This record gives sequence, C-alpha cells and structure tokens, in this order.
Amino acid sequence: MKAFFNHLRKLDWIIIGSAVLLVAMGLLSLYSSSIGRGDFTNFYKQAIFLVIGIIVMLIVSFLNYRLFKNDPYFLLFLWGLGVLALLGLLFFGPEIRGVKAWYKIGGISIDPVEYMKIVLLLLMAKYFSLRHVEMYRIKHIVLSAIYFGVPFALVFFQPNLGSGGLLIILWLIILLVSGLKLRHFLAIMVLGIFLVSLAWMFVLHDYQKNRIISFLEPELDPLGIGWSQLQSKIAIGNGGIWGNGIGQGTQTQHGFLTEPHTDFIFSAIGEEFGLVGIVMVFILFFLLVLRVFKIGILAESNFPRLFAIGFGALLIIQFAVNIGMNIGFLPIVGLPLPFVSYGGSSLLMLFFGLGVLQSIRTR
Repeated sequence: MKAFFNHLRKLDWIIIGSAVLLVAMGLLSLYSSSIGRGDFTNFYKQAIFLVIGIIVMLIVSFLNYRLFKNDPYFLLFLWGLGVLALLGLLFFGPEIRGVKAWYKIGGISIDPVEYMKIVLLLLMAKYFSLRHVEMYRIKHIVLSAIYFGVPFALVFFQPNLGSGGLLIILWLIILLVSGLKLRHFLAIMVLGIFLVSLAWMFVLHDYQKNRIISFLEPELDPLGIGWSQLQSKIAIGNGGIWGNGIGQGTQTQHGFLTEPHTDFIFSAIGEEFGLVGIVMVFILFFLLVLRVFKIGILAESNFPRLFAIGFGALLIIQFAVNIGMNIGFLPIVGLPLPFVSYGGSSLLMLFFGLGVLQSIRTR
C-alpha cells in the first residue's frame, strides 16, 4: 500500500488534472447538446469512458515503459493486430455516412485507427531510438514508411482522409525529430505532392473533393456541403464573451450545428460558454501539452523522448485541425478535439498514452 501511494505521488497531476478538466468541458457540452435531442446516451457513455480511461492510465503507469522498448516482437505483434483490425473494417465494418471506420458492438463503436496511432508512436520511438545515428540510410526511411503506409492505405480506402493524413504528418514529424536529412525531407515532400495530385485526379471521391472545395468557398453551396462550416462560425459568433448558457445555444439546440458532440463540439462550446469557455480549453490544452513535452525533455533516453514528442505532436495536430475545421480555416476531415469530443476509442487510447508518459515520468 505504501508503494502504491508513493507511486501516485510521483505522477504528473497537472497532466491528469488538465486532461480530466478537458473531458469535463466536453461532458458539459455533451449534456447541453443532448437536451436539444432529448437523448443523453452519449453523455452517459462518455462519462463511463472517462472513468475507464483513468483506470487504464493508472494501470499502464504502474507498468515499466521499457516493456515496449526491450521486447523486439511485442510491438510488431500489436502493429499486426491493428492492421488486421483495419483490414477487417473493409469487409465487416458497417458503412456509416459513407465510411467504414467503426466496428459496431451493441451500442458501442470501436475505431481501430485510434489504437493504431498509439502503437505506431511506440513502434517508431523504438525503431528510431536504435537507429537515429543512421538516418542517412534510405532503408530506414523506407521501412518506417511501410509501417505507416500499410495502415494509411487501409484507412484511406475506408475512406477516412482525416485520420489517413494525420498518420502521414505524424510519420514526417517523427522522421524530422529523429534526424532526417533536409535533402531526404525535400525529396519526400516532392514525392508527396506528386502522389496527392494523382489521388485528386484518380482516387478521391466527388464528395471528398467537394469538402475541400467547400472549405475554400462555402458560400457556393450554403445549404449543402458548405452548411456545416457556415453554421459552426455562426455558432461561435453567437456565443460572445460569456456564452448563451447550457441548453441555450440556438445553433446547438435546434439542429443547425451538425455533429455538435464530435466534429463541431468546439463551436458548441463557443456558442454556449463563449470566449471564456474557449480560452479555458486553450489554457488546459496548453498546460497538458507543455507537461507532455517536459516529460520528453527530461527523459533519460531516446525511446521515451521520441514517444513523448510524438504524442505531443499527435495532440497538437488534432487540436489544430479540429479548431481549423470549426472556424473555416481547414476543410472538414473528421478529426476529434482531443479529450473533448465524444468518442470512447479516442478517449481510452489517449489515456493509455498518458499512462505510458506517467510510467516514463515515475522512472
């Protein structure tokens, strides 16, 4: 018992507090948006996911993070499970809004790509912690591209452009942090531009192209594809400084704001909690990411350092993209707001990642 409480004292409680408060803000917004629908199922499920997530984080924090580093086959096994889960979606996943991205088990949806994000961060942290002095060798770049490329292809054909693009950005960030040479990075960017051009012409569906076009000119189809972003900006503007209050946002409560519990929860918070609520989200997120990077900076070796930087980058990318979607700076690609948006798979894996970080800190 004494060892248990000693371990708890070593945890970074600023990280835990920031994460839990972000989830709490999301729960408040979920409760509010549930009033308009008269259905509080998502609110109750997210509250349960929060409790499970905290338990998962504490359990993982007691494990030695070197388990992921020292076993040469454990992470490959986890990667293989993730690939099989993503592959299975193409055959057995139900199509929801034109995308096969979730397994449905009763009233619960399971999104394997959230699991894959954490596994890839652990796998790349292990891979490059052993080979960072050999980053000049093309084979390491190619092999790491395969580790990311296989799940990216499976996610792309769901089709899920947001999560697929996130995997590519994560790969590039980890390469840069690991010591990728500038000429190799430029070559990858040129190849990427070429592949994106081919994808636009031959691979992307019309509705995916329309999402991008509507981001550039939402006024061209304000009642169709541009509706979501126009309404999200109206919702944020409606909130003013103090917000309209719980259950009082017109866009959120009357169905004008699509997906106020997931993609556009930031706009829902802006409408009902105002600028004050938005500032609170930014402060809590800044504290969280700052502490994550601090753990990476103070880490004793490259593996925990690379994982912490990769996890922090994951949070920042999703945070920036989600808010960019809500204020009309970026196209709608379906990335959740970390710890705030509804989603059990995302929340549990984020708390798992925090558990790994706590294990690094306590050791």
